[in-house]
Amino acid sequence: MSQTTARRVRQAAIELFATRGFHGTGIRDLAEAAGLSSATLYHYMGTKEDLLVSIMRTSLERLVTAAKQVTSDVPDPLDRVSRLVALHVLTHASQQLETRVVDGEIRALSDARRSEIIALRDEYEAFWQSAIDDGCSRGLLRPSSRRVARLALLEMCSGISRWYSPDGPFTLDDLACRYVEMALGLLGATDPLPKRELGPVHAVMAAVWGD
Repeated sequence: MSQTTARRVRQAAIELFATRGFHGTGIRDLAEAAGLSSATLYHYMGTKEDLLVSIMRTSLERLVTAAKQVTSDVPDPLDRVSRLVALHVLTHASQQLETRVVDGEIRALSDARRSEIIALRDEYEAFWQSAIDDGCSRGLLRPSSRRVARLALLEMCSGISRWYSPDGPFTLDDLACRYVEMALGLLGATDPLPKRELGPVHAVMAAVWGD
């Protein structure tokens, strides 16, 4: 399968899985959306679950790479939290369908495949937990529960994929900054909070996603 065809199949799968769900999407639906016959799709794609795992793996590997880059050599835990929040918000708003598939279809995976994806998700979330723990240890953050705070922040930031529109009243950068402000407030950061720059996050996203 050429790279162009592979991208077409992947995009068709992302759109269908995001709108109909994994179980609501048939092989015939995928083949029709990608402009291929079902036999050709089977030959090159493998199973439908193989395609879902590939989408999830690629997306999460990119997030892990980006999280590593935006937090590397950044000693201030508040800066690390801010960059992670901005990265998550910007990614989920710019890759809305893909991130909705990753966040919403893990339950559709078989046990054998689910463990690989959960391990990648845990690797990504570890960057968040490390920054929160570091901030707490230094007395800069004061959540009542570090683990619950991490889960709440991730859920809050992921939600933008379900409602963001570029036609809304705020730019995406404005929204990312507002999310950073809310995240630091939820974590009990000390006021006044310094302005957080998004330039490094944009640079990493452009390098990792090629946008």
